[in-house]
Amino acid sequence: MQTPIRTATIWRDLNPFWGEEYTLHLPMGFHNLAFYVMDEDTIGHDDVIGKISLSKEYIASHPRGIDSWINLTHVDPDEEVQGEIHLEIHVVENQNRRTLHCHVLEARDLAPRDISGTSDPFTRVFCNGQTLETAIIKKTRFPHWDEVLEFDMDRHVEESSELTEDAVISVEVWDWDMVGKNDFLGRVEFPLDALQKLPAIKGWFRLLPFGNVEEDDGGKLGALRLKVRLAEDRILPSMYYQPLIELLVESILYPAEDEDITPLTMLEEISSVESRQEIAMKLVKIFLGQGLAVPFLDYLNMSEVTKTADPNTLFRSNSLASKSMEQFMKVVAMPYLHEVLKPIVNRIFDEKKYIELDPCKIDQTRTRKISFKSSLSENHIRESSLELLKGYLSDIMDAIINSVEQCPPVMRVAFKQLHKRVEDQFPDPANEDVKYLAISGFLFLRFFAPAILTPKLFNLRDQHADTRTSRTLLLLAKAVQSIGNLGQQLGHGKEQWMAPLHPFILQTISRVKDFLDKLIDVDSENVSELQQRALFHPSVTIKEGYLHKRKAEGVNLVTRFTFKKRYFWLSSETLSYSKSPDWQVRSSIPVNRICAVERVDENAFQQQNMMQIITQDNEGLPHTMYIQCKNVNELNQWLSALRKASIYNERMQPCYHPGAFRSSRWTCCLQSDRTVRGCSRTHSAVTLGDWSDPLDPDAETQMIYRQLLLGRDKLRKKYIEFSDPGTPTEEEASGQSNSHWQERSQSFHDRRMAATARLLDVIQDLERAHQAFERREREEATNHSHHL
Repeated sequence: MQTPIRTATIWRDLNPFWGEEYTLHLPMGFHNLAFYVMDEDTIGHDDVIGKISLSKEYIASHPRGIDSWINLTHVDPDEEVQGEIHLEIHVVENQNRRTLHCHVLEARDLAPRDISGTSDPFTRVFCNGQTLETAIIKKTRFPHWDEVLEFDMDRHVEESSELTEDAVISVEVWDWDMVGKNDFLGRVEFPLDALQKLPAIKGWFRLLPFGNVEEDDGGKLGALRLKVRLAEDRILPSMYYQPLIELLVESILYPAEDEDITPLTMLEEISSVESRQEIAMKLVKIFLGQGLAVPFLDYLNMSEVTKTADPNTLFRSNSLASKSMEQFMKVVAMPYLHEVLKPIVNRIFDEKKYIELDPCKIDQTRTRKISFKSSLSENHIRESSLELLKGYLSDIMDAIINSVEQCPPVMRVAFKQLHKRVEDQFPDPANEDVKYLAISGFLFLRFFAPAILTPKLFNLRDQHADTRTSRTLLLLAKAVQSIGNLGQQLGHGKEQWMAPLHPFILQTISRVKDFLDKLIDVDSENVSELQQRALFHPSVTIKEGYLHKRKAEGVNLVTRFTFKKRYFWLSSETLSYSKSPDWQVRSSIPVNRICAVERVDENAFQQQNMMQIITQDNEGLPHTMYIQCKNVNELNQWLSALRKASIYNERMQPCYHPGAFRSSRWTCCLQSDRTVRGCSRTHSAVTLGDWSDPLDPDAETQMIYRQLLLGRDKLRKKYIEFSDPGTPTEEEASGQSNSHWQERSQSFHDRRMAATARLLDVIQDLERAHQAFERREREEATNHSHHL
């Protein structure tokens, strides 16, 4: 199985902290989730320190998730097996003789055992005291044998031995080595007595280890703290989710007289604070896909603003509105963030300056190197640190303030609407800054400052910062937060040692206000629906970097000659590449011609981390470009960026070939027709990085449905079973007769019950659809087992 994720390397540290979070989309049939702790070596292979293996059953037995320290175990090569083998086994009776035919067809996804990242597999079969082997297939993890091995089932009678009840046929896969012993790749066993009762055993079978019990050595290898949660979901066809999407969209397009009876309001009420961030992310993606992100955010923001009496508490809670704005920025503005911050963040990492303002944290060994008088040298360090911080901070703020044109139009329109809602709610001149704080609170406090603090988590860097750089980033993030707060908290905190930066911060505030005024100076009418759906500004380079492009004409060349290193740029309009970043001549592909962006099976070229970009030319003919990435994280990032850029293309293909056409056949489905329809369904989502995934409306709506299903009883009790108009408060009763209030309250009560009933009906319809699919799968599984 291909490595799905790889964390950053923490150098020279026996107590590393990663803090990295990944979302993996695993196949329903997965068995184990393994975590390997590696020691990275700049020369040679990385060393394995230890591993943790969690079974699917163990993870599923913790519905709230696993959050604990788990001891690492030793890695036994004979236990490190993976992949499946395709077999057909049956007994043939002929002229009073019984022969067992074991048809070894192929295997897939075997463990790599050779330095080249492949293996030389062969199969060894044990049955009834006999041993037979297949041929050796060189340099592959996806071997095709198509050999029939025959065993004499009557041999035990001739030798006066008995076939015991626990007799088995054992199929083992090995990696052949010219020097030294062969390496074990896995095995599968079948009881012979069961085989004699069935007409045949046929299918793909998971390869298993020898069965040694893993021991954790009582923590001698160390321990890893993990947070793991498994959510199993069946994604239905799109048509089943349309009623729920229409109900959600209706809340925005046709707002009710009373906003607290819409599905969005109900969803927020029944959701936990812990789940709100994920709900916000899914809703943002759903409404982006509908071209309604701005109205959606405006609806939530208006609700939040009108309910807030004290402007100082505006958007301070983890409400659906604040979480949705935060996730919206992460979805639409990551390329913008990279364009603004990456150059200065890279410089901070490269320069590794020692910066410290806190007297309690200044390294005394450094002070002695500067002067014999500690107090003077400490002041020198603080003065030097102050100048360096002001220099970095000045560059950061210049980059942000000059970035108005790079900011995605849809984000500017969303901020413009937010500005208007806050200004209307708090018109008093004493609250002049509130409309600026509302925007800067999101843009600076929840976007720029966190990205400066932890660049790795925003894909600004491949590795975490070292201790010295991390401290510099923390001080800069604190300063950016103070600027985002428009200096309101200056002098009130415990960190008075930050005071030397206060004059610079105060001088910057007027520039920030001017920047925010320019940011919202956008004609929202001219931001078309397509722009509102688009996730990138046309001028922004979404992603760039070196990749290895496979030469189409180099079919018969040795692998290392068929891949050429090229520098790639991706924008919303073109994918271009050349020999180097400075090379004047570029080749380019229009993004609107992309039909699919998919992974490539490792067996296609015996290479890892490969993807294919399928395009159509003007005549409608398909062309495939094969590209190799340096690691799995890079592969996922490119897959995500390319799919997101091409998500609305009209010619997207429904299926593709995960292999390659080589030796006159497809390596995946073995078809000999080069133009035959693809054998696998194409994807619109990738496996990693919540905010870098493209839109996948079915998966997103499924998650919303799941939350509504969990809160269904709460909805029913609150709005239908125990709903009561109640009695008027003094404020409500003043100025209107009691009968008029009762009539109005009853009307509201009826509307809320009707809206809840509609939502519950949609939930019930989706539940029935899921049940129908489950029944169908059970029936198919039963029929399949009867067939076997």
